Amino acid sequence: MAVCARLCGVGQSRRCRRRQRQNQQDQCSDSDMDEEEEERIVALRQSDVCGGPESARTVTAGPRDAPGPLRPRALSELPPELLVEIFSTLPGTVLPNVALVCKKFRQILNTETIWRRRCVAEFGMKEDLRKMEVGAVSSRDLYVKLLHPYRHILGIWQPDIGPYGGLLNVVVDGLFIIGWMYLPPHDPRVEDPMRRRPLFRIHLWESKKATVECMYGHKGPHKGDIQTVKKDEFSTKCNQTDHHRMPGGRQEEFRTWLEEEWGRTLEEIFHEHMQELILMKFIYTSQYDNCLTYRRIYLPPPLPSALLQPGLFKGTYGSHGLEIVMLSFHGTSARATKLTGDPNVPAGQLTLDVDLSRPVVLPDLESQRSIEELSRLVLGVHAEVQREMEQQAKEASTAASTSTEEGACGGEERSPDQSASSENCQPESSGSSNPPELQPFVLPLGVMARNEVYPRTCRKCFYGTGLIAGHGFTSPERTPGLFVLFDQDRFGFIWLELKSFSLYSRLTDHLPHAQAPNMERFEAMLRNMQSWTS
Repeated sequence: MAVCARLCGVGQSRRCRRRQRQNQQDQCSDSDMDEEEEERIVALRQSDVCGGPESARTVTAGPRDAPGPLRPRALSELPPELLVEIFSTLPGTVLPNVALVCKKFRQILNTETIWRRRCVAEFGMKEDLRKMEVGAVSSRDLYVKLLHPYRHILGIWQPDIGPYGGLLNVVVDGLFIIGWMYLPPHDPRVEDPMRRRPLFRIHLWESKKATVECMYGHKGPHKGDIQTVKKDEFSTKCNQTDHHRMPGGRQEEFRTWLEEEWGRTLEEIFHEHMQELILMKFIYTSQYDNCLTYRRIYLPPPLPSALLQPGLFKGTYGSHGLEIVMLSFHGTSARATKLTGDPNVPAGQLTLDVDLSRPVVLPDLESQRSIEELSRLVLGVHAEVQREMEQQAKEASTAASTSTEEGACGGEERSPDQSASSENCQPESSGSSNPPELQPFVLPLGVMARNEVYPRTCRKCFYGTGLIAGHGFTSPERTPGLFVLFDQDRFGFIWLELKSFSLYSRLTDHLPHAQAPNMERFEAMLRNMQSWTS
């Protein structure tokens, strides 16, 4: 309103207006322009009125030739304050083209308000923008030199670290872009929050151009580099690896790293994980000293009809500790894909495949304690699945041999029973008005569980298969098991052949810029992820 009053030549004096704005600063929220911007916009507006082109001062006459209001004939004739509002709604990627239209547009695009709003709308920056005054960084510099050039690395990524994989979350954090490595909680505390470690950061503090710093090591931030390999891939490199060194040499560095990763000393885990320690030492010596490549991954799209919302979960994997899996739904199947892996089953592999069209009804609590009873139930469903697969294979072979004859006859129509069979296999919606009742649950005797603190009630159980393999991913095979749904944030899987139980807990951290655009893009990402480790 102050700008409009000043443009019309009415209102209080400038000194009074300044005093009034200062007294009402906390109450007025109509505009986030500062005083210098208002003064500059007024000057632009007055220059348009007093010295603009003749077409800008053209008026229309009324019935008695009385002068009428100004009627802009082009976008450039609009008042500057309206152009600021219009340009603030445009994506920042098109603003450079707008600046090429004319000198007036180029001057208006220097307005801090426009770029401040783009930082908030596109990158979620709010209160962080106030910190720019300390570093003398403008919103335009922040957007043009930092946020826009590095927008392609925002999101979640999987590092190429042999079978171990990982989860990197690149976010706008304050006035920085930071790459956080997400690590599972210490075994077996599956419901503890994730551990985070900064690997790199990008900022504008020291100069007017973006600076990349490696954050690994005990000597503080140091020079690094980020390179785009190709679409959905980028790599990082440390330019001062001497900052990673510790006074005690590589042995002390490796010991410290193990204690941070495993939560135990080298001696405590040596006998149980001797073979893995050899591989992990190799991973450690190459992970941060050399160029490391990351591949983009997406979160599965939310599905209103899903049994539970898809997402990332932390799970126990026997002697391999806790690992991160991605749960997604595909028709009547629920699938868990490893984001972090181990020498037996590497990251990127489909670890669980659950058939939601084949529920398993648990017996009474006393019978659940018997592994024989549970095996009888699950293996019975497994045998039925095998018979159906064999029957489908025979039918496919018969259909192939008679395809020429069927083509001449116009093909065979599906029966009503066949067309309805797929509809009957849809899983029950989690948003139904009558949620499933809780039933008692207990692990059978003889089943090993890393975490003895598991829920004693469950909602539903389904037949599924789990992927097991020997060291080095040798002789992989899918074995039957039981998928147990506890609630929206926890599920479990009983591996019958291994006689072990894995408990999974949802990762609740906010992961912006990670949602898949659509299901087709997500499934393509899953196929690529499995090909990385095949």
